[in-house]
Amino acid sequence: MNIVKWFHNKLFSRIRLREKLFIMFFFVAIIPLLSFVYYSHQTIKRELTDQTYANMATSLEQINLNLESKLDAYSKISSTLYMDNILRAYLIRDYSEDMGLFVDAYQYFNNTIKNVLTTNPGIQSLTVYTRNQTLPADNVYIKRWDSKFEQSHVYLSLANTFGDIRFVTQQTESGGIPTITLARLLNYDKYPYGILTINIPESDIYSLMAQESEDKSIFIVDAEGNIISSKDKRMLNMNLKSFIRDEFSESLEGKFNDRFNGENVFVAYNTTKFGWKIVSVIPYQSFMAKAQAATARSLTIALLNIFLSALLIYTASRIFTKRVEYLLKMIRRVEKEDFNVNMKSLGHDEIGQLGFAFNKMAKRINKLITEVYKKEIDKKEAEMNVLQAQINPHFLYNTLASISSLAIQNGDMRINKMVADLAKFYRISLNNGKNVLSIHEEITLTRYYIAIQQVRFAGLLRVHYNIEETVLPCPIVKLSLQPLVENCINHAIWDDKQGINIVIKAYRDGQDIVLKVIDDGMGIPSDELKEDFKMSGYGVQNIDHRIKLTFGNDYGVTFFSKLGIGTAVQIRIPG
Repeated sequence: MNIVKWFHNKLFSRIRLREKLFIMFFFVAIIPLLSFVYYSHQTIKRELTDQTYANMATSLEQINLNLESKLDAYSKISSTLYMDNILRAYLIRDYSEDMGLFVDAYQYFNNTIKNVLTTNPGIQSLTVYTRNQTLPADNVYIKRWDSKFEQSHVYLSLANTFGDIRFVTQQTESGGIPTITLARLLNYDKYPYGILTINIPESDIYSLMAQESEDKSIFIVDAEGNIISSKDKRMLNMNLKSFIRDEFSESLEGKFNDRFNGENVFVAYNTTKFGWKIVSVIPYQSFMAKAQAATARSLTIALLNIFLSALLIYTASRIFTKRVEYLLKMIRRVEKEDFNVNMKSLGHDEIGQLGFAFNKMAKRINKLITEVYKKEIDKKEAEMNVLQAQINPHFLYNTLASISSLAIQNGDMRINKMVADLAKFYRISLNNGKNVLSIHEEITLTRYYIAIQQVRFAGLLRVHYNIEETVLPCPIVKLSLQPLVENCINHAIWDDKQGINIVIKAYRDGQDIVLKVIDDGMGIPSDELKEDFKMSGYGVQNIDHRIKLTFGNDYGVTFFSKLGIGTAVQIRIPG
């Protein structure tokens, strides 16, 4: 322990960061590398043997999934045609009375089947065999269900299937490459009216395992052991038991040792849900040779890596520390409140990302300082505009009190009520110079304004309130509702006899509060909506601007109107 402590205090702590990184990285790279070479030499054969079995099982499982997926896709195509009511109607229709009817039928047959063949290029052909003697057969898509067909392997495989799918292997007419046929009995209420066959070429099945068969032999065999698909096409339709002894157990998967073409081999197999087996055969020598070559390569690469590691570690330590020093220099500039930092790119690794994030942070801080300063100026200007718009309310309030006294002395209570309502209106709007009051106060202020206007318009204003009590204590920007009601009165009345209805609503919408002023007046043409957004007094745009300054850009005013129907203005504020 004393030696380690002396080494750290006297030597290691005094050298530069670059040399420290070089020493640490060198030992971290070299010691595991030498240990790995030694360990690999001892265990590579055993590990490779186990891995070979695991890879074979994985490969078979993947091929199994792909094969089942492909066969399921073809099964779904057959189910679509099986459930096609139009196809069934055309197949069972009686065409003896009017042979011209079959033209529509063939147009549907051709469109449907060509669409299937176009979207599924792996299908070689698709045919429907029909018993309907009145329907002409084109011997391409529609063929006769005759005695010759009933002797075929396809027809015999459908005995007692009642609409279930069967996969049948058979030779093509050319006698060359075998074809896999999906066969399905088309029946309706247990009445068979046709047989659907979908022919799939062997090459479509082999493509699922073509890439896997480079260093091994893979076969797909049916339940009887006949080879359905193989890399060696000469083995197709031959029985696999002729080449490998039958050790396939009743289990769905397994493995065993055997001889194939005079070589010792590993054999692994898997079984699909359709009863087919996928068999993989790999010679011992194919992976044992790789084990020997891998050991030799590991020794060569290890020696080369020792040299390259020393060179690369030294270079990396220089690059690493150089960028760290540059980043530290920029940090010290920001520490001195110099936020105009424009760092050069430090790459795309963690240090580069750190430099990018630091540069972005410095610019963001600078931008936020500017935005906060500007926002405060805008807020002060908005508050000043509100105060200026109140037309010296102190003087006006005192004057109104005098007018009210004169009205009482002269017995004119109508004028007294108007003046009293106007005084109460300005008392609330003054609000000690504050820009925010409660929704209850804002609605009360609006009521006083409406009371004054109802005296003027005498029965033409019909105002309805729908206010949730839970929103009344919540804050709102002063003079938000009253200008909207003023717009209704000044611009919406189009009939001096009928007047208008005004509805004022306030309710919660999730985490927000929504206030609406709705009228059934004349409405606004769509081409005038933008200009109307700025109209009258403070205007809708002014209200929207003040709400955004107070509560943020997620809130504000929205405007809806339709000519001849009416106008609705909505205010959204946080709850």
